[in-house]
Amino acid sequence: MTGSDRPDQREAMQAPPTHTAAKGLATIVGFLVLVEVASGVLQGYYTPIYPQIAEHLAISEGDINWFEAAQLIVSALCIPLLARLGDLVGHKRVLLISTAVTALGSWWLAFAPTFTTFLVGWAIQGAYVVWLPLEIAIIHRRTRSSGRQELLTRRGAAVLVGSLELAVIIGAVSSGLLVETMDMNLLLALPAVVVTAVFFVILFGIEQVPGDDTGGVDWTGLALVTAALGVLMGGLVWLRLDGAGSLLGWSTIAVSVAVFTAFWRFELAHPEPIVDVRLLSSPAQWPVQLTAFLFGIPVLGGQIPLSTYAQADPAERGYGLGADPAFISTLIGLYVVTLAIGAFTLPLTTRLLGGVRRALVVACCLVGLGYLLWLPFNSETWQALVNMGIAGLGSGALVAALPAAAAAAAPPERTGIATGMTNGTKTVGGAIASAIFAIALTATGSLDATSEQVAPFNGYLTVWAVCSGAAFLAALALLAAPRHAFSDRPTTSAMH
Repeated sequence: MTGSDRPDQREAMQAPPTHTAAKGLATIVGFLVLVEVASGVLQGYYTPIYPQIAEHLAISEGDINWFEAAQLIVSALCIPLLARLGDLVGHKRVLLISTAVTALGSWWLAFAPTFTTFLVGWAIQGAYVVWLPLEIAIIHRRTRSSGRQELLTRRGAAVLVGSLELAVIIGAVSSGLLVETMDMNLLLALPAVVVTAVFFVILFGIEQVPGDDTGGVDWTGLALVTAALGVLMGGLVWLRLDGAGSLLGWSTIAVSVAVFTAFWRFELAHPEPIVDVRLLSSPAQWPVQLTAFLFGIPVLGGQIPLSTYAQADPAERGYGLGADPAFISTLIGLYVVTLAIGAFTLPLTTRLLGGVRRALVVACCLVGLGYLLWLPFNSETWQALVNMGIAGLGSGALVAALPAAAAAAAPPERTGIATGMTNGTKTVGGAIASAIFAIALTATGSLDATSEQVAPFNGYLTVWAVCSGAAFLAALALLAAPRHAFSDRPTTSAMH
């Protein structure tokens, strides 16, 4: 391909002046902020009322983790397909589709009467997980001719994530205050109203741009990864039912590893893979994707255990903070403030620490330290605030930086799949962690309704230790990335 034939150079010649482009970007980011407000409401709204949802559905605390695991698995399956479609048909169209599906799941939850029906609705709602990667891909595309693509993308991501975290506070405080005075079905309908409104924000506020890539969808690859994840979760369910010594459970997990291997080999040979494993295994990409996977363990898998532990009555169980839903909302609000600070200050910390990679390594260490402190300090409210605050600073920076880092290391026609897979790998990590934590927090290893419903304290210690260890391993993974991986550079360099 000659220089005159390159799409990014043609767009650069036709691009508006820099100040006009920046103004247009600000408008787009403004509309995308509203989308992230809805995402934040979804992510914060349910956390303070998990015990009340469990009571509403007549299930145990440990079973709540299966909602999270189911949603995360469905989300992980949606991301490769939706990210690929974004590169093919345009990111706005796919953002609209995922928002419509999320609205459907949200309305479903409002009227689901049983564990199974609620599980289905919760899983469908997980389509929102692709919103942030698609939004960052939109910003990355919009800044292509600016000469500061990676810098503007990181700044845009920081604004989006900061807005997301502030909206989490709104969602958490709202549900915590309303749960004691509002019917549960009506309470669960409020997020559905918000998501439905955001659909029209996207429809009328975001410009439609054609996709950069060509080709089709690798349905065989999607079927293989679906089967692999389904078999893996089946193995974890058997371990939950029969205990850690279950031969059937471990055999099923071994089968899932074999299916994952077959999927990887198939994708390597496919000209248009659903998951570009060559890209994801490149020196600049795999540390980012592995970090996202490990980060998913604490940031997604660790949230429900924190909520149930905080509401546990120490007089009855010998552990817990004895907090009510309203106070849980306050705890979550203070935690999320630190996430917002971590996201908003990412450009500053990047400059102070001398680069994106160093900022990400420090962020991972903060997450690891925050969860590590839970092991000795878990009996007082102020200890919980300190622990969550430290972890929150690191988590906010990681949520903002990982998709932008993946986009920086990808060719322009692969930004959707690169940014999407940071959420995909994070989601898979969270789903596996949620299932494992459900096992750890089951007192008897049985789903029998007559069995003991109280989670063991050792299970919570296991959760915090795993979350901490995963974050420190993520820091080590980032140290393996090339120094130039996250730096600003010409768009075409990723292709060479």
